[in-house]
Amino acid sequence: MVPSGLSLAVPRSDDNSTLPYRDASLCVDDRVEDLLSRMTIAEKAGQLFHSQIQLGPNGTLDLGNATARRNSTENMVGEKFMTHFNLVGSVIDVRNNAQWYNRLQQRALDTRLGIPITLSSDPRHTFTDNVGASIAAGTKFSQWPDSIGLAAIRDPDLVQKFAEVAREEYMAIGVRSALHPQIDLTTEPRWGRQATTMGEDANLTSTLVVSYLKGFMGEKFGPHSITTVAKHFPGSGPVQGGFDSHFTYGKNATYPGNNFEYHLQPFKAAIAAGARQMMPYYSRPMGTKYEEVASSFNKGLITDLLRTELGFDGIVVSDWGLITDTYILGQYMPARAWGVENSTELQRAARILDAGVDQFGGEQRVELIIELVKSGVISEERIDASVRRLLREKFMLGLFENPFVDVEAAERIVGNTYFRRLGNEAQQKSITLLSNKNNILPLKNPSATKFYVENLNATVLSTFVHHNITIVSNPAEADLAILRLKTNWEPRPGGFEANYHDGSLAYNATEQARQRAIYTAVPTIVDIYLERPAIIPEIIEHAAAVVGNYGASTENLLSVLFGRSANGVDKVEPLGKLPFDLPSSMEAVEKSREDVPFDTENPVFRFGYGLRYEESC
Repeated sequence: MVPSGLSLAVPRSDDNSTLPYRDASLCVDDRVEDLLSRMTIAEKAGQLFHSQIQLGPNGTLDLGNATARRNSTENMVGEKFMTHFNLVGSVIDVRNNAQWYNRLQQRALDTRLGIPITLSSDPRHTFTDNVGASIAAGTKFSQWPDSIGLAAIRDPDLVQKFAEVAREEYMAIGVRSALHPQIDLTTEPRWGRQATTMGEDANLTSTLVVSYLKGFMGEKFGPHSITTVAKHFPGSGPVQGGFDSHFTYGKNATYPGNNFEYHLQPFKAAIAAGARQMMPYYSRPMGTKYEEVASSFNKGLITDLLRTELGFDGIVVSDWGLITDTYILGQYMPARAWGVENSTELQRAARILDAGVDQFGGEQRVELIIELVKSGVISEERIDASVRRLLREKFMLGLFENPFVDVEAAERIVGNTYFRRLGNEAQQKSITLLSNKNNILPLKNPSATKFYVENLNATVLSTFVHHNITIVSNPAEADLAILRLKTNWEPRPGGFEANYHDGSLAYNATEQARQRAIYTAVPTIVDIYLERPAIIPEIIEHAAAVVGNYGASTENLLSVLFGRSANGVDKVEPLGKLPFDLPSSMEAVEKSREDVPFDTENPVFRFGYGLRYEESC
């Protein structure tokens, strides 16, 4: 609601093409200052918000839906003057997406000052589809392993190549801001957001983030770059008890090992590599010298540590939903204002700005900023400092000169054959060989004709076997079994909350017994999706071979198991090394300290473990 006596409306100018901020021959700072001087407080307020946006039917602008609590594009761009948006949902049709983006930019150009849109995206090149964290590549984008899988490959050049491919595919449809990389360190094994990180080791993550940023930004930041948002400062890995701080039961980051500095290492590396933007997390830092309030409300973390001590002068964008209570996937989600829950919405907005944050993620409350300035609680000079950073990024990206995309080129670029091949090769390389009894792998055109499989496409399997096969429902009737499993988690209720896999990493006794009956009945190869560090000593003991994947298609998995591509031409082998320890028990996990790496007692396998086919186990 707009405060009484205030209006968001501004006069419209038919032609601003000759104004200094439109003159590409001027230096960026002069253009920024000229544009800033022409903006109303309402137009400035619009820049401070970064919210979700989606397509309307057939690439039209979204008309919104009041019952879904979703505002229209016209409301956000034409009335609230917002110009930063996160693209929601999978790309189903590249042409539609590109055409929609051009329509969106045209609507922005039709506003009084014609400030172009900066479109952002969560990761969308992997298998993980988790609202608020990542979007599956689907059938359009090239598909790679999760970020944790890139860490398993341990090749900075490959990470840079991934980022370069993602940059090309993003830019083709108009995405110019990556809401990643996620460089939290996974020192708490139970935490549910590990798949999109680079693992447990600070040195490895620090090395890979440099390549990641270089791939997205290029040799020099400019019109051919994607701006990146490194997250979640100062490191969201050490969440208390492994509970994510999206939720009321996971408010705290805790440091029983006094290891706060360890979690800063990747952020220091990112800053040194030229990181453009940073995102703080929701967690309250417990047991440190900093105030025990969520990071975006925390002046000690943002202004004193990030800006002053670490020297970061880029954009700080908050994580989503710090001001307004809302519903996500039908589930009520209170504002993640941990530590200041009893404050008003105005007080929250003021405190976030006072902490040193430039932009509010997932919010559209422009009226709060206008009221804070009009009432004198926040100075317009403070607003200008953030708007100046945000506008400068748009100028540096070349959006004022060329905000549109080439629709025909987009169709050629996104998911092209070369990009897909690189993604498939990365999936294969990331797979980690954990055990291989009697060197059963690679499968050498097995004589097996009867297979028992779980979660595996039998049609694809048949293309790798040079004789007819039968899929049986009883393991005792099979010659060979192949199981695809996932790291255990404890299901949670709610539309949004259910997407976060946390809790026990070990299968319960009933499931262990079910699996053991299979391993006893038939030689069994187990593939397990390591979205978290699985506790699987019983599988290692009884299965014929075990591999871990971090997002891999059936064909890419089978290419590794058979040691060759489906056409039999290319040799394929697992090259991945564990990006974290695999604990031996939940007791060991529960005794470990959330902020300390490699802290569980007697893990089954250590960080960096991974066999090769010439080795035996």
